[in-house]
Amino acid sequence: MTEQITSIQNPKIKLLAALQQKSSERRKAGLFVVEGQQELQHCMDAGYEIDTVFFCPELGAEAPDGVRSFAVTRAIYEKIAYRGSTEGMIAEVRTKILHLADLNLPDQPLIVILESIEKPGNLGAVLRSADASNVDAVIVCDPLTDLYNPNLIRSSVGAAFTVPCVACSSEECISFLKQRNIKILTAQLQDSHLYYDTDMTCGTAIVMGTEHDGLTDQWRKAADAHIRIPMLGKIDSLNVSVSAAILMFEAVRQRQNK
Repeated sequence: MTEQITSIQNPKIKLLAALQQKSSERRKAGLFVVEGQQELQHCMDAGYEIDTVFFCPELGAEAPDGVRSFAVTRAIYEKIAYRGSTEGMIAEVRTKILHLADLNLPDQPLIVILESIEKPGNLGAVLRSADASNVDAVIVCDPLTDLYNPNLIRSSVGAAFTVPCVACSSEECISFLKQRNIKILTAQLQDSHLYYDTDMTCGTAIVMGTEHDGLTDQWRKAADAHIRIPMLGKIDSLNVSVSAAILMFEAVRQRQNK
């Protein structure tokens, strides 16, 4: 029989809230939170281990087979859920850390690299575009947000589980790319060529920095080419997720026309 939780003060609910709010709690417990049946299905399809599921029968959710589950009231679910349209299901999932050596890349990979990205929503949006453009991996260098931040999971709409994503230092990443003869293209305004005039049909890594600071000199010096998106208005930058999507789909266009 499934246990029902009726108090927001229940220790299991308090742990769930802590995992949602604090990266230190996620690291300590080795758990992160996934909200929504669709996102949870992508998570399971990717081989993640589900630890605990909280579901709300009043919203039509049912306990999944073979997983420790707790029924919660609608009032509790509305307290713990970020969105109302998640079909009444939230899960705690075991973290799975991927390293550069774990990446299974094709002969001419397309990789997106983000240096010191800070906003989890931006990273989630990049992952969503990476899934749509069939990018082989996203690498986050010197990250300022952890890869299991709930805002990242939500904004990726499950792409956090469909696209291999690695966190490492810029130094490690540059060495990894150079050893594999993967061309490094840095997105920057200075000393750059228009992105659609640059070949992306070979093994390619598109490197993006933050909107405020751009890329560090370490990446600029390591680059094989500098590329830019033409800016025709008065503002000289785009949101990093929008810029990344433009460049990813240019690589798709070139590879389809090759």
